[in-house]
Amino acid sequence: MATSGRGTGVVGYNVQIATNTTHHFIVAHEVLNVGHDRSALASMATKAQEGLGRKGIGLIADRGYYKGTQILDAEEAGVQTYIPKPMTSGAKAEGRFSKADFVYDAKADEYRCPAGQILRRGADRVDGEGMVLHSYARYGCSDCPMKAQCTPASFRRIRRWEHEDVLDVMQQRLDRNPNAMKIRRRTVEHVFGTLKYWMGSTRFPTITLKHVPTEVSLHVLAYNLKRLMSILGIAETMKAMRFARA
Repeated sequence: MATSGRGTGVVGYNVQIATNTTHHFIVAHEVLNVGHDRSALASMATKAQEGLGRKGIGLIADRGYYKGTQILDAEEAGVQTYIPKPMTSGAKAEGRFSKADFVYDAKADEYRCPAGQILRRGADRVDGEGMVLHSYARYGCSDCPMKAQCTPASFRRIRRWEHEDVLDVMQQRLDRNPNAMKIRRRTVEHVFGTLKYWMGSTRFPTITLKHVPTEVSLHVLAYNLKRLMSILGIAETMKAMRFARA
């Protein structure tokens, strides 16, 4: 797992948790042994829907889950995703226009640059993960008065994933819900904090990916039971459990 130090990490397990925003119950969980979250979104989205017993849920996740193919799979499963895009543009960091400054016209299938010029679609390419990327460019950039703010190359090229409209719709959804990430921080982060407090500063007593998920499941069960008793009280919780068992 990556740590705050540059190029550093620790050997550990990547525990995934999904909680509902109303009562902070854990509705899905999973244990991975990969050091990032980018491949976990679609699986957790499906598990969350199963845990809640319904489709069409909204799912808020942090930037670490942003991956186009995972978002597409989640959306196709009926989940509305809210995931901010990581700010990784080298151009923006250097004070030049980023891709976000170019406006896409879906009807014409072309981009308009900040100077008002049109970037038209050219050849496609497939990246290392099998994603089909469309290429858009304008080759008359040398005489543009805004070229220094755009690109050091002789022309500017924009690449667009073939399913990027799904990401555009998600971004529009985020723009309409500016408090989405605040909701995430006060729900699932609260749950992680509680579990870590209970466990203390220690490792999992069990080892290997075969056994650690069982230990995590017991923690989840204990958390949900304590949460239920906190909301309903012990008497009502016992009544509900007897009803469920019957």
